[in-house]
Amino acid sequence: MRTQYPTVQLADLTDDFTVDPYTAFAALRRRGPVHHVRFPTGDESWLVVGYEEVRSAFADPRLRNDVRHSADFEDDGLYAVGRNMLQVDPPDHTRLRTLVAREFTARRVQALRPRVEEAAGALLDAVAADGRADLVAAYAYPLPLTVICELLGVRDVDRASFRAWSTQVLALDDPEESTRASQEMAVYLAGLVQEKRRIRDAAESDLLHALVRAHDEEGAGRLAPEELLGMAFLLLVAGHETTVNLIANAVHLLLGHPEQLAALRADPELLKGAVEETLRFESPVPAGTYRYTAEPLTLGGAPIPAGARVVLSLAAAHRDPARFPDPERFDIHRDPTTTRAHLAFGHGLHHCLGAPLARLEAALALRLLLDRFPRLAHDGDGTPRWRTSLMRGLRELPVRW
Repeated sequence: MRTQYPTVQLADLTDDFTVDPYTAFAALRRRGPVHHVRFPTGDESWLVVGYEEVRSAFADPRLRNDVRHSADFEDDGLYAVGRNMLQVDPPDHTRLRTLVAREFTARRVQALRPRVEEAAGALLDAVAADGRADLVAAYAYPLPLTVICELLGVRDVDRASFRAWSTQVLALDDPEESTRASQEMAVYLAGLVQEKRRIRDAAESDLLHALVRAHDEEGAGRLAPEELLGMAFLLLVAGHETTVNLIANAVHLLLGHPEQLAALRADPELLKGAVEETLRFESPVPAGTYRYTAEPLTLGGAPIPAGARVVLSLAAAHRDPARFPDPERFDIHRDPTTTRAHLAFGHGLHHCLGAPLARLEAALALRLLLDRFPRLAHDGDGTPRWRTSLMRGLRELPVRW
């Protein structure tokens, strides 16, 4: 959206924004907490980089999730893949969230522990004799994908295709391929919904069956057709992509900090701290979903017009020295009350329902991996190859043991 406020070229602030966005964020924070920026992709937005401003913006009712508040919105009646609870505001958000909240309570998540351990063990068994592997492809990706697909009721034979679609949907380097993947995933999900609809076995208890019943039996008052599709998309993609990157990022960071890896091996109680510090230091979700200003407002001293797109940078907020001492240091020994102040799962109404499941999967994945392979190390120089994606994650993680 056009603005008289100075526009900052993020590409001018760092050698490679994909590899190192933090240098650019630090430069911006020194100037102020909110800026109008142009991303390396060419997109322009208002970017919030200060921790307190990001946290308060999450709860500001003047910032809406519904894209229809954007001045650039063209109402063609379509969304990328349906319409989900991250794209709407109350009361629709409350209605949609309520439909799935019970599946992600602490009690329900803990009941999944044996299955997560079983799946992780099987994946490690499959590669143990090889002595080396790409940990992303062999472990970090298939583990959360297996769990969420079983939770929703996606067949084993469909998972390879789904993995490819999901990766491409979130990619930033090829918009045409991303659009194609979204369309193919929408067709697949529509077919899956029809399949669930044909199966009227009361014993079927997967989450997608429950959503189909909410649509068919209770009508649009509970779940409209585009919402059914959108919720299936959100749960499948968000339900595993974040955890894939959390697991891989944690392993990469621990291998790059051998003294902290040794401390973790010596004291398993540090496992929670390792997960939380990874969420802060290399947040799998570097920014919240787009917000749009429902009215003109001033945020962090910046005058933002109505209809503007606002990006809440979690990655920047998590390196804010005003909130986290020595923020550029990865440290699993941090005071838990400080580390848990991170915003990796959002804040307020849109706090991620899947946070307990992501934490459980990551902690179990790390514990089982480190127990199984006491000599785990980078297979190479450890230089990370980051994905050009909406997520902060590695393309691959070569390891040996």
